[in-house]
Formats: sequence, C-alpha cells, structure tokens
Amino acid sequence: MKLVVVSAGLSVPSSTRLLADRLAGAVGARTPVDIEVVELRDLAVEIAHNFTNGFAGRKLADALDAVGSADGLIVVTPVFSASYSGLFKSFFDVLDPDALTGKPVLIAATGGSARHSLVLEHALRPLFAHLRAVVVPTAVYAASEDWGAQGLPERIERAAGELAALMGGLSAVRPAKPAKDAFEVVPFAEQLAAISSR
Repeated sequence: MKLVVVSAGLSVPSSTRLLADRLAGAVGARTPVDIEVVELRDLAVEIAHNFTNGFAGRKLADALDAVGSADGLIVVTPVFSASYSGLFKSFFDVLDPDALTGKPVLIAATGGSARHSLVLEHALRPLFAHLRAVVVPTAVYAASEDWGAQGLPERIERAAGELAALMGGLSAVRPAKPAKDAFEVVPFAEQLAAISSR
C-alpha cells in the first residue's frame, strides 16, 4: 500500500515535518506501506503558477498524482492566523476535487500554543469532509510544549492505528447489536388502510 505524507512546514528543520515523520513511522510499524513525502515548501512557486496559468508544473503534477493514487494520506500543517497555512490550502485547491473521495486521511497540525488545537476540528476536518475524504477520528495537534511531554506519543499511536486499519479495509465502526425488544415496523400505507377500514 502507498502512504503519502503532505507536509506544509516552511522552516528547516520543521516541527511540522517532524510530526509528519513520526505519524508515518507509526503507521509503517503497523502495516507494510511505501511512504512518499510531499514537501509543499518545494512546490510553492509551481502552486502559484498553477493558479495563474491553469497548468501544473512537473513537480507539482507528480505530487498531485501521488496524492491521487495513495491508499492513505497524512496531512500536516503549521497553524497561521488560527487556521491551516495558505500554502496548505492552495495545494488542496489545485488538487482534482474528486481525488480524495473515500480516501483515508489523518489530519495533524503544529503550533506555538495549545490554544490553537481546535484548528483540527474547525478548519482541517471540515476541509477534508468537503473533499469527501474519510478522516480518522483521532487528529493530532502538537504545540511547542508537547514535544517530549506525555500525551503526544499516545495520540500519535492511536491516530496511526486508526489510519492503518482504514487503509487495510477494516471498519472502525462496529455493527450495532439488534435491540431485544425491537419494534415492528408497519408501512404507513398499511396503517392508513387499517384506519379507513374501521
């Protein structure tokens, strides 16, 4: 299976890329995957040109093809102005609108403060729901103080397990048990006929 990691980190070294690598490593420890990393920093000029001329450059086209053919995605962005970065959003704006339909996606973000952690639920999850991806239940946010602290490794492991299960075709949702005293469903037309025959 092919796992594609999209990292929108801008600096070198980047905490965004570090989180992306940790997540990818945790998925790889659970299921055999070929990992390909897409560094958006290297594609910034081609993404901008795509908006102005409508054509993807060679490196951008390769990245878009990689994302479209992936069996699963890990997407990680730094937080800017309480949301994903413009570069991150621009990449997914030039992606084919149907490329992520039904594709398992693990969302993650990094930021300087834990106060930005809701970016996962208020910005990233709605974006990928709009793109019709299957977003894993556990999202991972890493603030500066989270590195080396308790909690982050456990969140990484849980999210990675969920993505690996979805990539393997397993359902994270268990079938509902039938109720012991289930109600009998009577079609509405049948109920009306019973009333009119009285």
